[in-house]
Amino acid sequence: MSESGRKTIVTALWQMSRPAQIALIILVFALGVTMAVARGAPVQPERVGLGLAALLPVAASVHYANEYADVETDALAERTPFSGGSGALPDTGLPARLASRAALVSGAVGLVVLVVVVSPLVSRPVGVIPAALLVGILLVGWQYSVGPLRLAWHGFGEVTNAALGGVALPLYGFAVVTGGVTLQAMLATVPFALAVFVNLLETQWPDRRADATVGKRTLATRWSAGRLRLVYGLASIAAIGTAIALSGGVLPRPVAIGTAVPMLGFGPGYIRFTRREKPLPAVMTMVTVAVGSTAGWSLVVAGALVDITPWQSGIGVTWVQRLNRLALDIVIERVWYRAVMPTAVITSNIPSEISRASPIAESIFSRQTEEPRVLPD
Repeated sequence: MSESGRKTIVTALWQMSRPAQIALIILVFALGVTMAVARGAPVQPERVGLGLAALLPVAASVHYANEYADVETDALAERTPFSGGSGALPDTGLPARLASRAALVSGAVGLVVLVVVVSPLVSRPVGVIPAALLVGILLVGWQYSVGPLRLAWHGFGEVTNAALGGVALPLYGFAVVTGGVTLQAMLATVPFALAVFVNLLETQWPDRRADATVGKRTLATRWSAGRLRLVYGLASIAAIGTAIALSGGVLPRPVAIGTAVPMLGFGPGYIRFTRREKPLPAVMTMVTVAVGSTAGWSLVVAGALVDITPWQSGIGVTWVQRLNRLALDIVIERVWYRAVMPTAVITSNIPSEISRASPIAESIFSRQTEEPRVLPD
């Protein structure tokens, strides 16, 4: 093989690994890690590094499997920066077996690394639960694209991808640090998982004609534009609604703010959805939600808040806490009532449900103006 041929293969393998998505996967993994540390788990850089080392080849394997399965539809699709695959195989004419072999090799590498990091060979081994989560991500990620299930080809791709990227991946980061998964951690992933689902609705739309031609039955090929827009709107409302409903208990206030505020981007996305081909708003919104959530958890880790529930304890209120409380007040009053609620299909019971689920929302809805007590110096 000539030097140019080898360079073409290496370049194609790099493109098919989808470096931009790998970077996002690292961010979401970090989201789970910071969530664990914010909940009181000790910082363990070695264990985090080992968990990431096992994750990266697994993620690449899932991407290679998808490139192999979608080679026909990617050849027909009008590619955008966020849809249509990498295009490496159609553009170079390389055989699809290159992607399948890369998927097998990188998956095997990931499993070998995983065996090592859970063994006594390392000083701080990763636990069984995170290992099981990663194996599940690998298996389900493959079944998203290839047989026997081929979930993306039978209308389950969007839900599966949201579950993998929005729930399983941050929980893997959480479990790498803590050794397990809690109910609070699972609930904390719900708003982001809904954001991932909305993003997938938008990224699948440009590929609908190519997918339909090769028999790939995504939601964009099965549903009408009107139905897709309805689901997009409801899922967006559910995403910001759950972020607010979970605030104060499951989500500390900085996290709720960092999660809910970027979701305003779904508004322009809804206006554009099914009317334009490029899925920019939902993609940028999802990425911003991931960044904002991670930043929120990092703020809690950094100790910016002395007590994350001052409306219950009435102590430890700092100017940062007051600022966060004001910001969440703005989110609920200005965003929820003035921007989100008018577009909801059913709105009558939402404030009461939020009040029951969230202490801070209850205090705002009931217009409690009593200032929290501050301990004397």
